Amino acid sequence: MNLDRRGLILLVILTLAWGINWPIMKLGVAHFPAMAFRLLCMAGGLVALGLALTFRGDSLRVPRAAWGTVLKLAIPNMVIWHLFAICAVKMLSSGRAAILGYTMPIWAVVWGLVIFRDRIALSAWIGIGCALAGTVLLLSGEIAALTGSPAGTLLMLVAAAGWGFGTQLMKRTHTDVPIGAMTFWMLAITLPFLGAGTLLFESGWRMPTAIEWGAIAYNAVVVFAYCHLVWFALARSLPPVVSSLSIMFIPVVGVFSGMWFLGETPHWQDYVAIVLMFAALSSVMLAPLLRRRM
Repeated sequence: MNLDRRGLILLVILTLAWGINWPIMKLGVAHFPAMAFRLLCMAGGLVALGLALTFRGDSLRVPRAAWGTVLKLAIPNMVIWHLFAICAVKMLSSGRAAILGYTMPIWAVVWGLVIFRDRIALSAWIGIGCALAGTVLLLSGEIAALTGSPAGTLLMLVAAAGWGFGTQLMKRTHTDVPIGAMTFWMLAITLPFLGAGTLLFESGWRMPTAIEWGAIAYNAVVVFAYCHLVWFALARSLPPVVSSLSIMFIPVVGVFSGMWFLGETPHWQDYVAIVLMFAALSSVMLAPLLRRRM
């Protein structure tokens, strides 16, 4: 566990920025091809990230021997997550998509137990239980709607499972490639997949509206140029269970920001889920600190 005050602040900003993005994405793909929207977002993010890294003096060079590692990490963390998730967002409400997408920590634990034979501390098990209970509560009021869109539900679960596996790989893969260059090239690798998807499966391309351009700009600068960089840094420095559970408050932000955009009223399940998510966060962030001081 190596999360200092600066890392904690970055995590809070990441949670808010990623949570708010779910209703923003829903606005962006409501009347625009989903993969084409993601393609524009990622292309803009690639430019923004490249300029930011160049301005800081960071190198984008990747040694020839490391390209296989970059590709291996890009497939589950970027290609599978972004292709399946953006298609699911178009079929589901922003809140439901966020809830299903952030079953990722549960998938990360499953992959760790089944493939990597992880041994998980009791506090982490408590956090997993709280996160699972919170997710079930948030889903409890949406079952009828979810069964009405089985394709969207399945796509988002596949996306979450892929991201969970990628989170395990990020921690277990040793490479000297800087996180900035790693993030940049993983985005670049994903672009052709999105381009092929929109050419093969989508139609009705046109210039985005002002609202859609706003959603694209937010995703390009905030989500791709900032959030992904912070997330991959956390995923490489923290144990997979800790990094996964540390972002479990994002679906709560997604649900409530979606309600704010849509003018809906939260239910009791939403408030109880917030308490459970705080408990999940505490189990992986506070419990280790308390054990050290005892």
